[in-house]
Amino acid sequence: MPAFAGGDQRFSFSLHLSEEQRELRDWVHGFAVEVVRPAGAEWDEREETPWPLIQEAAKVGLYGFDFLANCYADPSGLSLCIASEELFWGDAGIAMSIMGTGLAVAAIYGSGTPDQMVEFVPQCFGDAADPKVAAFCSTEPEAGSDVGAMRTRARYDEARDEWVLNGQKAYATNGGIANVHVVTASVDPTLGSRGQAAFVVPPGTAGLVGTKKLRKLGLRASHTADVFLDDVRLPGSCLLGGRDALEARLDRARTGQRATGQAAMRTFELSRPTVGAQALGIARAAYEYSLDYARTRVQFGRPIIENQGIAFALADMRTEIDAARLLVWRAAWMGRNNQTFEAGEGSMSKLKAGEVAVKVTEKAVQILGGAGYLREHPVERWYRDAKIYTIFEGTSEIQRLVIARAISGLQLR
Repeated sequence: MPAFAGGDQRFSFSLHLSEEQRELRDWVHGFAVEVVRPAGAEWDEREETPWPLIQEAAKVGLYGFDFLANCYADPSGLSLCIASEELFWGDAGIAMSIMGTGLAVAAIYGSGTPDQMVEFVPQCFGDAADPKVAAFCSTEPEAGSDVGAMRTRARYDEARDEWVLNGQKAYATNGGIANVHVVTASVDPTLGSRGQAAFVVPPGTAGLVGTKKLRKLGLRASHTADVFLDDVRLPGSCLLGGRDALEARLDRARTGQRATGQAAMRTFELSRPTVGAQALGIARAAYEYSLDYARTRVQFGRPIIENQGIAFALADMRTEIDAARLLVWRAAWMGRNNQTFEAGEGSMSKLKAGEVAVKVTEKAVQILGGAGYLREHPVERWYRDAKIYTIFEGTSEIQRLVIARAISGLQLR
């Protein structure tokens, strides 16, 4: 049996959050308690973008490039997950309105050059006096899970050093109302997903039009719309990563060399643990609410938590939430520290957290019984909000496919 040197702190292991992480958690939780949760039912009913709350988040420093940069700077990779869980604990629709810009920022961060990050990321947020939002546009009517079927095209006009985009995007968070849109498009359709690239569409660009806001089951405060691109002309500098990098990648693909990733999937890989943390926030809210309800709801002369059926259900809910959080934190740490997802760990985190959120919120409605079915209690809203986490940014089936491919070494379909 090997001996371990306890005095060498390089090999220490701890699941305790640092003081800075605890302060971040408590600060965001306070904002969720005081600002977000009290407004949740109203904005869910209104189905409108909660601009006053986005502005409030910007004023306190919770919405903006500095906030995301500070979270990204955490060497453990946990800060953004911690903040996301707390904010979505407050209300998922409002939280998505505040955090949805982060997906476009992740695309710029994942594929852009340093100069592009400096130029475009601040435009995604605006400022506290006039906050803006950004949109990442990847999904299409015929290309959701099958990103290789993308029909949006990007053609390079060499004479003018411009890219010309045509196509349609579906279900885009902040689509049409965004200051900055990040759009994935096919440059060489013969290469499938390896022939795609990502482009920044700056504010006021002609030819980009969003539909009216789509009406959804959940996350109703968050704006979701389709986006149409009709001869959208972009300066050459709007190609994320630059043309030289794109041509080198396309050349590798044409000669059959191993892929190093493509625009949409790089963005999703960066964001999956954070999305899992969002689902955790919803699940935890439902668990805590149903736990409190079970302690005070009296049936047959005693609180219902004294019944094993209820107590065991709550025990399972808590166990599943804690297990999912560990997967999310592991994936976040691995991503931040450039660890390879050998077994699809990023997909594991999103898969588990999304399915836990659906199961926990459904059980919360059941524990409340008839009361849980009424809008008087928030569990019905959390139940509706949770379902999207087994669908968007990769369905549960796609996450299982990614994991299965990783552990088998086979290109399963």
